[in-house]
Amino acid sequence: MGIQHYENFPVGSILLPARLRRPVALIYAFARSADDFADEGDRSPQERLALIDRYARELDVIEAGRQPQMPLFRELGTAIAQHALPVDYFRELLSAFSQDVTKQRYADFGELRDYCRRSANPVGRLLLHLFDAATPHNLDCADAICSSLQLINFLQDVPIDYGKRRIYLPQDELVRFGVSEAQIGRGEADGNWRALMSFQIDRARRMLLAGAPLGRALPGRIGLELRLIVAGGNRILDKLQRTGANVFRSRPVLKPLDWIHMLYRAAIAHG
Repeated sequence: MGIQHYENFPVGSILLPARLRRPVALIYAFARSADDFADEGDRSPQERLALIDRYARELDVIEAGRQPQMPLFRELGTAIAQHALPVDYFRELLSAFSQDVTKQRYADFGELRDYCRRSANPVGRLLLHLFDAATPHNLDCADAICSSLQLINFLQDVPIDYGKRRIYLPQDELVRFGVSEAQIGRGEADGNWRALMSFQIDRARRMLLAGAPLGRALPGRIGLELRLIVAGGNRILDKLQRTGANVFRSRPVLKPLDWIHMLYRAAIAHG
């Protein structure tokens, strides 16, 4: 999966209230380090799963009210207690990272969306709890944004994931659009590929826009931060669309001019 989708959240941004920057950074550190267990280095699958399981045991210790062994978890435990953060959201992240070790294909969008529910949505939900804004409507909007950001990351990283023997495009949709795994391996962005990716881009954008009202509902700097995140996701989708989604040639990235555009869009989207 890679960690890039967490970087759609500007961790520790000056836009965040100072009191929340450290808890946000701890959530990010937890997610990033656990994700690295699944993705980085040359460990065996058994070693990767053992490291993720150690994190799960530390969560159990926190939930039992005992002192964790690892420094990250000692500080995380304090943040969880201070902000009443649901421990199950951290467990859902771990379940997704474990799945990355054992599952490399997704039969349909339902399977992929369930993965997004656990790999991305908990981050947004934890942030809403930090902001004291975890209403049912806000949680639904955050889920739409987070799942969309995860899907956007998959679209950006098709060649990178393929190099790790993973494909995060639904198998039934590959068949529907006439795109084979061998074609992905060859990096062929033909008409079938463009049609497939246009379908993926449209779906990710619909999800992103479905959650976008959350950026107007949340007050002050937090709302601006979220509107900036949505603008960034839209900007990446625009870049994918303009290049015919030829991610085999270049991965779309946000450049300084993009950030100026995003800040403008985030500012005028208020109200």
